Amino acid sequence: MATGMNAPLYTTEILRLAASLNEPRPLEREDGRAELRSPTCGSTAEVTVQTEQGRVAAVSQEIHACAFGQASAALMERGAVGRTRADVQAAARELESWLGGGDSSPEWPGLAALAPARSRRSRHGAILLPFRALLAAIEAADA
Repeated sequence: MATGMNAPLYTTEILRLAASLNEPRPLEREDGRAELRSPTCGSTAEVTVQTEQGRVAAVSQEIHACAFGQASAALMERGAVGRTRADVQAAARELESWLGGGDSSPEWPGLAALAPARSRRSRHGAILLPFRALLAAIEAADA
């Protein structure tokens, strides 16, 4: 398989993940909300959370991003329920480190599928955005 800049930008797996992103939906209760924009690419994320005892109980999001950002958002949403603020902070740090060339892949399920983006710094903002927006929504719920 080709590597680096010769590799296809979007793998079949990334496109499948992007296509699997759920539509925004009303939550039973809205405890926190955040709207963020990536300064590097202009992607936007609006994330709403319902929390119970400091953990994510439900999440809804509206994402306007490239396929990498949409795939990241789909993976974030799949793994968000049951997570604490500290869990999401750690995941965002791990993801940022890994995208920047760090050796250890993130613990969050499925993120290894985004490996083709590691060599494309212009996509990192879109990939990090859903996690940063989730964290901001949790922080709003805690406030």
